[in-house]
Amino acid sequence: MGEKLDKEAFKQKVFDWEKSKEWKYQGDLPAIIDFYADWCGPCKMVSPLLDELGSKYEGKMRVFKVNTDEEPELSGMFDIQSIPTLFFIPMEGEPRFAMGALPKKELEKAISEVLKVE
Repeated sequence: MGEKLDKEAFKQKVFDWEKSKEWKYQGDLPAIIDFYADWCGPCKMVSPLLDELGSKYEGKMRVFKVNTDEEPELSGMFDIQSIPTLFFIPMEGEPRFAMGALPKKELEKAISEVLKVE
């Protein structure tokens, strides 16, 4: 299961926007951040897929979860307007967003192409 992030954990493990305006990922492995809400049907479809892929690629990437209802500041900072929104963070380069409930095949393609995880 993905690790749930609040504002402080996000600043430590992903990006501290209060220290730097320029994106700098602070993690040690590529990551996917799932912006979700408990009441969101499509989010409930994506969550088990992310858990499965997190297990499959354990030690190669991380899965984080941000509850948009509990963390409105994080959602606002990334201009999250629809959920689920997935944030793919490679070790090098800019992160990419994907909106909606992606099928497993597309998630695996993004893990391979964006995160460079095999």
